[in-house]
Amino acid sequence: MQKHKCGWCVGDELYEAYHDNEWGVPLKDDDSLFEFLVLETFQAGLSWITILRKRENFRAAFDNFDYKKIANYTQDKIDSLLQDAGIIRNKLKVNATVSNARAFMQIQKEFGSFSNYIWGFVDHKSIKNAFANYKDAPAKTELSDTLSKDLKKRGFKFVGSTVVYATMQAIGMVNDHETGCFRYHQV
Repeated sequence: MQKHKCGWCVGDELYEAYHDNEWGVPLKDDDSLFEFLVLETFQAGLSWITILRKRENFRAAFDNFDYKKIANYTQDKIDSLLQDAGIIRNKLKVNATVSNARAFMQIQKEFGSFSNYIWGFVDHKSIKNAFANYKDAPAKTELSDTLSKDLKKRGFKFVGSTVVYATMQAIGMVNDHETGCFRYHQV
């Protein structure tokens, strides 16, 4: 018998594997949090499946999302990224990734970890929503508005409220699995 899954992922093997194993699982380690922040930034204006299909290319291009290395990228490295057909070659998003790595490390200095900072917005516990259909989940919330403003104030770019909410869903700060989805009670 087939398990019920959130409707947004059904029909694509890669999407379903991501949904079944990663999406909505609470992430607390800074390395993974940075990866999702980068990927969600590049996703802005595109579909998530496009990013998932290029994920390994992003990993290779951005030194496995090592924010310490990324923060020190030279203009030559940035220029080479803009020539890399394996990733999204958006100059503003590539430059934002470099400046976001620097801002990420500033937050680590202030809060001890980026995880402490971001999870502090939800008192370090996931918010469990109850949507029967994924289409009923919001694209942004008051909380994502607040977090977006704070990130921008700290120098982050491409972190509008919609990108922030998608990140919150991906890293499990909010559980937006459909209530009938087999993952709803697991994460």
